[in-house]
Amino acid sequence: MVYRKTERVAAKLADNRSRIVHAARRLVAESGFREAQIAAIAAAAGVATGSVYRYFPSKAELFAEVLAITSQREVEVIEAIAAAGGKAAARLADAVRAFASRALRARQLAYALIAEPVDPEIDRARLQYRHALGEAFGRILADGVRTGEFPAQDLEAGAACVVGAMLEGLVGPLAPRGDGRDEATRRVTEAIVAFCLRAVGAQTPAGDRIARRRP
Repeated sequence: MVYRKTERVAAKLADNRSRIVHAARRLVAESGFREAQIAAIAAAAGVATGSVYRYFPSKAELFAEVLAITSQREVEVIEAIAAAGGKAAARLADAVRAFASRALRARQLAYALIAEPVDPEIDRARLQYRHALGEAFGRILADGVRTGEFPAQDLEAGAACVVGAMLEGLVGPLAPRGDGRDEATRRVTEAIVAFCLRAVGAQTPAGDRIARRRP
């Protein structure tokens, strides 16, 4: 009986923690880290404000987990494209396009994950996100170099530059505004794709059409 009660308590605690994280993510997606207050998160999760601190000693720790969980999904999308097989140039284009389309559909969340000024603890989680993206793009570049699609190059530096160009073009201060579905943002997405392909030396003769997969 004690064992079953302990299981129920553990399940309730896990459920509360999950609801807090998901509530925090929703509020961050709406208004960013700065505006997502603990009281609002607690209300959205259906718990007392003090209960949030039972699971997360600080706001920064909660937001670092939000960033880690959310960014992991974005990394998984890119990793799946990287591992899909086929021409490296097509996979690079697909990966950049998928990341761009997802970011532009959730611009506030993308800005929070990538560029919003944050506490050092959150920034450390953000750095891990960038590293993971760089590793996924690096695998595509390595495939392209091995097959001769891309010229020999420093793969780590090349991947970092692709990630940097992609992020800055999408959510940096010079990034275009729009709802992520209008023609202007679609043109910008394709411009970023083309830039990244040229940057790594992809062979894309005129008339070639880089295959597109749905993000």
